[in-house]
Amino acid sequence: MDTRYDVIVVGAGPAGYVAAIRCAQLGLKTACVDSWKNNKGGPALGGTCLNVGCIPSKALLESTELYERINHDAADHGIKVKSAEIDVTAMMARKDKIVSNLTQGIASLFKSNGITLLSGRGKLLENKTVEVSDFDGSSRTVSANNIILAVGSVPADIKQARLVDDFIYDSSGALAFEEVPKRLGIIGAGVIGLELGSVWNRLGSEVVLLEAQSDFLPMADVQIAKDSRRYFSSQGLDIRLGARVKSANVKAKKVVVEYQDSKGEHQEKFDKLIVAVGRRANTVGLFSDESGLLLDGWGFVHVDDNCRTNVPGVFAIGDIVRGPMLAHKGSEEGMMVAEIIAGQSAEVNYELIPSVVYTRPEIAWVGKTEQQLKTEGVPYNSGVFPLLASGRAQANGDTQGMIKILADAQTDRVLGVHMIGMHSSEMISQAVIAMEFGTSSEDLALTVFAHPSLSEAFHEAAFDVSGRAIHKAKKRKPKK
Repeated sequence: MDTRYDVIVVGAGPAGYVAAIRCAQLGLKTACVDSWKNNKGGPALGGTCLNVGCIPSKALLESTELYERINHDAADHGIKVKSAEIDVTAMMARKDKIVSNLTQGIASLFKSNGITLLSGRGKLLENKTVEVSDFDGSSRTVSANNIILAVGSVPADIKQARLVDDFIYDSSGALAFEEVPKRLGIIGAGVIGLELGSVWNRLGSEVVLLEAQSDFLPMADVQIAKDSRRYFSSQGLDIRLGARVKSANVKAKKVVVEYQDSKGEHQEKFDKLIVAVGRRANTVGLFSDESGLLLDGWGFVHVDDNCRTNVPGVFAIGDIVRGPMLAHKGSEEGMMVAEIIAGQSAEVNYELIPSVVYTRPEIAWVGKTEQQLKTEGVPYNSGVFPLLASGRAQANGDTQGMIKILADAQTDRVLGVHMIGMHSSEMISQAVIAMEFGTSSEDLALTVFAHPSLSEAFHEAAFDVSGRAIHKAKKRKPKK
């Protein structure tokens, strides 16, 4: 059967479903191909992010943080609690319910926007045709004037630690443990490793993170990374840098990990091991040779600034193209491509895509880091304000962290904002908005912020760029 549409979107993750909805809003006859299924065999729209990524991990982070605060912080507020207990089954059920609600929500949006859902794995053929392989082994082809590829990414694997049921997991499997492991190993101390490590550490696991790189969170500002490692270590996360895993094998119901660092070779035993070494583009089997689609050397689909591939009428967005593998980046690309197809003008500002680590404290940043500015030879001024000096942070009982603003030394234009502390994931958007409008640190300093609020720390950091912070002690110059 051959059916023709204006647009076919392959993949219904944050990039694909947003693209499909926007195309439909613009009056384009739209179909979306997706292969995710729930445990009942029905469609589970939302991709990795919603099913086994962003949303379930945040649900578990929220549950475990609440558990930790009840057990460790309640007494400081005058609340007496007799040793709270964790019910892992109930916690997982809550997580699954949230995921189900949201996947059903996307299905409702598809229906209300008249989008045709085609269940199965999509494969790009020549002449802007897509083969849809259904789960029963059957297949059909559909075609469109425009194709948008948005199949996302999958967990990266390493030959030194192959997955083993009940013992060695990828990041998806680590979101569905049925009990708290006594000793948990994690290969990788990046965003995924830190978030998963935080979840199980709060519930009582002894967590060891083995990170091959010698620098901790090298993509973050070095000052923020240094402070965050100190905070995580104080929580009990054992972070070992420069640790290159040589092998991981299951022996006597334990995972035995051999690794090497600057001090030599070591062995550790864990009840469970999580492989969290990043993600790779899900392009295997995505297209036929006859389609002519071009990949780059890293396995990503080659695209221009507007996500056009080398094949006319075929676009690619999200995790399968260059740039950070972030849901919001993919969604913005989906919006952009839909509007371009409809004949409108649209673009994505790749310089101002915020990044967030949802640990406690949260870490967030946008724009340039201090080390990047030094490398590029850009003169800058820095303003820093500690949350310890924030009245709202004191009232909340969580004063870990700071806000840092980097501004051009000549123009005062804000070049980067870096945060560590509670609700940084929410506050970073203030920085993104400001920087989109080309704001200066003086502009931010002249803006009125509500008191008491955590955002006041952002205000004070702006003042500090010019040495005018009100609630920060001025450094005294050493006596000669």
